[in-house]
Amino acid sequence: MIKVLCIGHSSYDISLQVDEFPKENSKTRFINKIACGGGPAANAAYLLGKWGVSTTFAGVVGNDVFGNRIKKEFESVGVDTRYMETSYDNDTTISLIIINSKNQTRTVLNVADQYPKLKKYDFDFTPDVILVDGHDVVASRNTIEKYPKAITIIDAGRYTDEISNLCKKVNYLVCSKDFAEAATGIKIDYANPKSIINVFSQLIQKYEKQEIVITLEDKGAVYKINNEIKISPALDIKPVVDTTGAGDIFHGAFTYVIAAGGHVEKAVKYGNIAAGLSLKTVGARLSIPKIDEVNKLYEASGK
Repeated sequence: MIKVLCIGHSSYDISLQVDEFPKENSKTRFINKIACGGGPAANAAYLLGKWGVSTTFAGVVGNDVFGNRIKKEFESVGVDTRYMETSYDNDTTISLIIINSKNQTRTVLNVADQYPKLKKYDFDFTPDVILVDGHDVVASRNTIEKYPKAITIIDAGRYTDEISNLCKKVNYLVCSKDFAEAATGIKIDYANPKSIINVFSQLIQKYEKQEIVITLEDKGAVYKINNEIKISPALDIKPVVDTTGAGDIFHGAFTYVIAAGGHVEKAVKYGNIAAGLSLKTVGARLSIPKIDEVNKLYEASGK
């Protein structure tokens, strides 16, 4: 059985829906909240476990109720939590997410003492696929170097020099529009498709050994196959209820296909489908679709 190892950030998300954004110096009472675990690599690990992949997550949570809830969530879908570490100095990161139902936007408030890193990363198995999100560069780099035969993927959501160097060690660089623009110094203008090609071409020069995908949110994702740069469109979902975790779900679905030996074009399409379906439900992990639903839409797309 293929074994996937996910390394990165884990948090606990509390989502609140409002009809309009709260006014400054006011008090708003909430009766209903939607809560679940979050974090890029963590959400991808949860998806993989839910879709039946043998998955291990390595990350740090606090010695508190939220850390315990996150572990239980993972275990409910079969994710191996033996390599999750507990910090006794820092609480689990909390994200408060205010969802404006009227204009379909969200505001995220991250509450964290700091982002603690893994102290140990010795695993008693050899992973076939490694997915990292760049939040723990040292653990990610050392693990990638330790298992040179593993297929490696990075969810590069933000650009720093450290993360950029880590990107050069993976097989698949799957990055956000923000990362791509920061890495190249070129802004993407959707009204000018050539700008997308220019950014992608510059990334190819910067990361010569990596297969590259740029996620473009509601515009889909751009990738290269058979020496042709292509854009796979996003699902047309209306109304959009909540975008939280859609990018993480894309990366999880992308990893699912790559782990099964699929090609990058199929992986991108699976990512777009899974991320699109997630927009209909509040809460990142609560919005992860069933694999049968994704398979059905992929088959209907004509592949």
